[in-house]
Amino acid sequence: MEIEKLKKSIEELPEGEAKSLLFHILFRLNLVKETDYSETNFINDVESIYETVFKLSKERSEAKEEETFQKVHILFGLSGAGSLKYALKKMGLSKREKVISFWDIFSIGLIEQLHESDGQEARFQWMKNVMDDDQFQDYQQGFYNTVNQINSVPDNVPITLWVADNAHEQTGLRYVLYLLRNKTNEIKVINATKAYAEHFNRPDIQYTILQTGEMSPEQLQVIYEKDQSKSLSEYERKELEEEWMALADSKETLRIWRNEEIKSVREVFYDQYMINMAKKLQIDRERVQEPEPFMKSARLIGEVIGHLDQYMGDAFFEYRLRKLIEKGVFEMEGNLKAMRYYSVRLKR
Repeated sequence: MEIEKLKKSIEELPEGEAKSLLFHILFRLNLVKETDYSETNFINDVESIYETVFKLSKERSEAKEEETFQKVHILFGLSGAGSLKYALKKMGLSKREKVISFWDIFSIGLIEQLHESDGQEARFQWMKNVMDDDQFQDYQQGFYNTVNQINSVPDNVPITLWVADNAHEQTGLRYVLYLLRNKTNEIKVINATKAYAEHFNRPDIQYTILQTGEMSPEQLQVIYEKDQSKSLSEYERKELEEEWMALADSKETLRIWRNEEIKSVREVFYDQYMINMAKKLQIDRERVQEPEPFMKSARLIGEVIGHLDQYMGDAFFEYRLRKLIEKGVFEMEGNLKAMRYYSVRLKR
């Protein structure tokens, strides 16, 4: 019977996970009483939590059945994780070394007290504004799963974190090290940006990667095989944990990477940049006498990302574009259901 499966799944939940799920249910119940959050939304969200309990239980059972792994790699993006898995397979290490990754962008959204249940709930509510419903459900379940995998790594298994020089991965690094603060694992950090420059840049060709996911499996294999970085000292770990606590006190929803540091900035930080890019594109379109007065939103966002020296992802800029439409800065035609369905222009 399903009720027996549910009972067994709940009994197997770690105390922290059980408290987190209970918090999410009670938080939503409070929203029904005090906001315009509807009972229908409440039922849909509780159904999602219900499914999450079963999914976590299944993944935990599958993890127990896996062959014992000798090393864990943690990355902050599905592209980089996929490339590393392929590289490990080519090296004959895929059965002995496990890859864990977040499907998230830590440079955007609330991270205030993200190591606590209420901080996670606040982030999820913010991310709901950026994603469509199907994406959000996958994102939320994926977040729980990744945190659970990190917390389940045995103390005797060494961990390698792969991070590039961007606010997303550097924030993620500090968050994960805080999650691991009570573990005694040997932990190494491979800086993908610096490793790429060391192994692949030439005097006549200099390229700076913005994210680990830009590298091919072959490049990751070279870096892995030639890596000579030392494990983090207790002092280095403590320092990065404290940097996380400082970030976790911030209420800002946007972070950038400047001068080897994570800087918290206001959410509107790139709005003028997007407006200026739209002006340029509209002038270019008028010069070649484009018949359509509106440009595809994807075209504008693609240009914004393509000229940016940061890693943000397109979802954040579409979110800001919608805000600028609400404020009357941009006009639009089409359907705001998704980026591909509407076009924009600056209001005349």
